Amino acid sequence: MNSIWAVVPAAGSGRRLGGEIPKQYREIAGAPLMEHTLRALLESPDIRGIVVALDPSDRRADAINSLADVRVQTTPGGAERADSVMAGLELLAQQGSEDDWVLVHDAARPCLPLESLTELIDRARQSGEGVILAEPVADTLKQVAENGQISATVDRQSLWRAQTPQLFPLFALRAALGRCLEEGLSVTDEAMAMERAGKPVHVVEGPSSNIKVTVEADLAFADLVLRKRGGQ
Repeated sequence: MNSIWAVVPAAGSGRRLGGEIPKQYREIAGAPLMEHTLRALLESPDIRGIVVALDPSDRRADAINSLADVRVQTTPGGAERADSVMAGLELLAQQGSEDDWVLVHDAARPCLPLESLTELIDRARQSGEGVILAEPVADTLKQVAENGQISATVDRQSLWRAQTPQLFPLFALRAALGRCLEEGLSVTDEAMAMERAGKPVHVVEGPSSNIKVTVEADLAFADLVLRKRGGQ
């Protein structure tokens, strides 16, 4: 493993959260959500640089102070998350080497602790294979038919809820994700693309606080986590 880069897809509108402002620009704990996300990545000395994929028509990004950091660059994002990730990978492919790795992190996960990020990177260095943060499923899971009736209780023992960051060799991820996009597959995370390419992917347990902000209640929870972490 030579250099480690990061890609942050941030061109979406956050339709599920609603509101006029995309969720990555909503303010929590005194700063836009995406500002906290970038700070969490920039805190790691292992990350050489970050590419943020943005909607080129959205001027709200001008309020993100971390975009001015020397380790951060931007690129136009795409219509879907996978398109934005691919845009970031294409840019890094022009700058990186065959031994470089890349982690992808959701713009809407502002509560990533440095110790979890460090553990993820250390595990990838030890194994030489892809690693993602994930959390064991704690709830009882039900399989439900179209009519709303429960058809089965699913064994949760081997089930994990995927988080980000997700860390892989740069060019292997670029090739795997590119094939999925060419085939018109809906790719919800990078591990899915690597799995389809036959590559092993491991999990490192991430904290439950490393949530992806999706609904209004998530904003309040993330605000609480960040203020508590900052001693506010």
